[in-house]
Amino acid sequence: MVPMPPAVTETIVEFPSGSTRSRATVLAVQPIGPDRVAVVTDRTCFHPVDPGWPDQGADRGVLVSDGVPWPVLDCVIGAEREGELFVGADVPVRRGAEGWTFVVVHLLAADREPPMVGAEVGLEVDETYRHALSAGHTACHLASLALNGALAGFWRKEVAVDGLGAPDFDRAAIVRSEIRPFGSEDVYRLGKSLRKSGFEAESAMLDLGAVQGAVNDTLRRWISGGGSVRVETEGPGFTARRTWVCELPEGTARILCGGTHLGDLGEYGEISVALDEAGQELRMTTTAVLAR
Repeated sequence: MVPMPPAVTETIVEFPSGSTRSRATVLAVQPIGPDRVAVVTDRTCFHPVDPGWPDQGADRGVLVSDGVPWPVLDCVIGAEREGELFVGADVPVRRGAEGWTFVVVHLLAADREPPMVGAEVGLEVDETYRHALSAGHTACHLASLALNGALAGFWRKEVAVDGLGAPDFDRAAIVRSEIRPFGSEDVYRLGKSLRKSGFEAESAMLDLGAVQGAVNDTLRRWISGGGSVRVETEGPGFTARRTWVCELPEGTARILCGGTHLGDLGEYGEISVALDEAGQELRMTTTAVLAR
C-alpha cells in the first residue's frame, strides 16, 4: 500500500516560547516564481513576516534536509484551500477566514531538488539575529507605553486606555512600525482626525522635548528594577491569539502581539527614544542596549 501524503494543517508555531530549533514534517512543496520554492511544515520555530502588518521581519536560519542545510531566504504567511497554496501578499483573505488553512511558509532557493512531502527536516533559527529583533520588539512596546503616559495630559476627551490605564495614543495614532535589531521606528499621524478625537497635537509638539525626557525617564525606571516578560498564547496554532505580557511597577501590561521578545527587562542596559515631528507625523526612534 502506498502511504498517503500528509494533509496540510495549520502550522504549530514554536517561536512564542522562544524556541529556535524544530523537528518537522514537510506537508507541502510548491514553486514560487522561477527561483524560489515554498516549503510548508507541520510545525516551525521560524517567525514569519505578516504582509498585513510587517512590523517584525522574518527570522533568518536554515532548513536541514538529509543533513544538508538550506538557507531560508524568507519566511512568510501562507493560506491553503482545496490544495492551492497562496503565499505572502497573494493571500486573498484575512487570517482565520473560514475554509482556509493558515500556514508558515519557508522560502528556499530553487537551485536543487527540494525535500519531498512527508520528509522529516530540521529547522534552525539564527539565535543572534532573533535575540536582536526580540530586544527591539520588547523595547518598542515599552516605548509605546511610556509615550502614552507622557502624552496623557494632552487629551481633552476620553479615549480607549492602554493596559496601564493611560490614554492609548499609540493605538489611536500609529501609522507604521518597523522592528529593527535592538530598536524600532514608529510613525504616528497628527492630522485632523486625531485632533477631533481630542488630542491637543499642537501643544504636545511644542512640549516635545519635555515629552521625550519623560519617556526616557520612565524607560530608565522600568528597566532598572527588571521585570518578567512573556508571550501568552491561546493555542499552539499559527492563528491563535498571542499577547505580550510584561510586569511593570505600575502593573501588568498586555499588548496583542505575534512577535518575539526577551524574557526579562533586566537584560537591558538602556532603552532610549528620540522624538521628531515631520509635518503631520510624529516619529519615535527607539534604541536598546543590552546589559553586559
